[in-house]
Amino acid sequence: MKSLSQTALVSVWFAIVLIVADQLTKYWVNQSLVLGEPVSIMPFLNFTLVYNYGAAFSFLADMGGWQRWFFSGLALLVGGGLLLWLAKLPKVWSVEVVGINLILSGAVGNLIDRIIAGRVTDFIDFYIGSWHYATFNVADIAISLGALLLLVSEFWLKPRQQKQST
Repeated sequence: MKSLSQTALVSVWFAIVLIVADQLTKYWVNQSLVLGEPVSIMPFLNFTLVYNYGAAFSFLADMGGWQRWFFSGLALLVGGGLLLWLAKLPKVWSVEVVGINLILSGAVGNLIDRIIAGRVTDFIDFYIGSWHYATFNVADIAISLGALLLLVSEFWLKPRQQKQST
C-alpha cells in the first residue's frame, strides 16, 4: 500500500490556498460593503453583500435553521469523500485532481461560513440588463469549476486515454 505522501492527497495544499482566498474575500466584503447595497464593478458586475441561509440559489433558506446543520454535515461528508478519493489517486497533477481540490475548497469555504456565522456570505452579482444571476462567492466558483473539470475528466479525457491504450 502506498504511503499518503505518494498519493494525490499531497495536492490538498491547493485547496487550502483557495479556502484562504475565499475566506479573505468574504472578510473583505463583510468589512467593506453595506448589506444589500450594490457597488458597480463593470457594466455587468456588482459586488453586493448578501447572506445565504440555504444552499445554491438560496434553496431551503427559509426553513428555520435546521438546514445550517444539514448542509454543514453534507459538506463534511463530501469533504471526507473527496479526501479519500485523493488518497486513492496517484501523486500526479491531473484534471481530476484539480477538480477534486476545487470542489473540496469550495465545500470547506462555505462550511466555515455556516459553522461560524450560520450563513454563507455571497457578493458576486452578475447581471444582464435587469436580470440578475444568483449572487455567489469564490467558493461557489471553485465548486462549479471543479464539477466541470470532473465531468471533462470522466466523460472526455478518460475515454480518450482508454481508447489510446487499446
